[in-house]
Amino acid sequence: MSLKRPFFVIILISSLLLGCDSSDNIQVQNVDDNQRLSDVELQKIQKQSFPAVTGIYKFGFDLRASPQEDTAQYLPFLDYLKQATGYQFKLHFTPRGSTAADELGLNHTQFASIGATSFLYAQTRFNAITLVRGLNPQGKAEYQSVFVVAPDSDISSISDFIGRKLAFGSMDSTQGHLIPRIMLNDHNINLQALNNYQYTGSHQNCAEAVVSKKVDICGMQDQLAKKLQDEGKVKIIHSSRYYPSSGIAANKDVPSEVREKVKQALLDFDPIGADSATMYHWERTEMPKGFTDSKDGDYAELRQWSIKLGFLPEPETAVSEEKQ
Repeated sequence: MSLKRPFFVIILISSLLLGCDSSDNIQVQNVDDNQRLSDVELQKIQKQSFPAVTGIYKFGFDLRASPQEDTAQYLPFLDYLKQATGYQFKLHFTPRGSTAADELGLNHTQFASIGATSFLYAQTRFNAITLVRGLNPQGKAEYQSVFVVAPDSDISSISDFIGRKLAFGSMDSTQGHLIPRIMLNDHNINLQALNNYQYTGSHQNCAEAVVSKKVDICGMQDQLAKKLQDEGKVKIIHSSRYYPSSGIAANKDVPSEVREKVKQALLDFDPIGADSATMYHWERTEMPKGFTDSKDGDYAELRQWSIKLGFLPEPETAVSEEKQ
């Protein structure tokens, strides 16, 4: 059965590394369904793309701030993993037209720091394996999404969203798309009730769209929003309840002994203690206090929401029952 994927697409593309989009270059992402790979094509690529074991592993990530900021944070982190495991790691930028989940599933990366939405897709289509989830400033493996507006905005609650312009982060972002969609659903607001909505590619771009008055509202991650609110740049008007946090996942064909060694290094990571000196503003990430063990069941509720909102296909069992 070919899995339908309304929001996530796999594109064969030769591209430059992802550049930094400014707030003056925010684009709505539209991709033709005909560009998606069939399962037969996907399997052919998978067979051709697996490299020989070299001890060098590529590490991908969902874009959260800017490419420069994310790179500055991840490079010393990968150096920590190298010291802790003895393996070599290279940072991998997602090409335009692809996603971190696609890159992980196609074995273009062997490990990736991804949100729940990306992981659920990678698990559904590629059997990706979750390793750990990030710990927030309170030491809990959970986070929120928030809606922000300009400090002088007349919008004070979700009920004021009707007829307004709203921005999300990337299509495959949990805090920047899935959870904001859940919040809208909980308040009986569908996308058609908005004046306009668009995808900006990252939490930072989303916030910049509000600051520059290109949109009225942005749905984004809580930590960056709080920082920007403290700086007087945005105003938080609604917060979601807590959901399981982002984490790090592995391609299914990474040898089990390698996965376990990397997982243990992640659990041992101490960004506020022994390992803090070499990190770059790790407190700004979604895992400021390190990591905890992760299990497939942690994302059960978000999986159901992903299916309901069209991020993931209906389970095959449900489709089979409908055909009977």
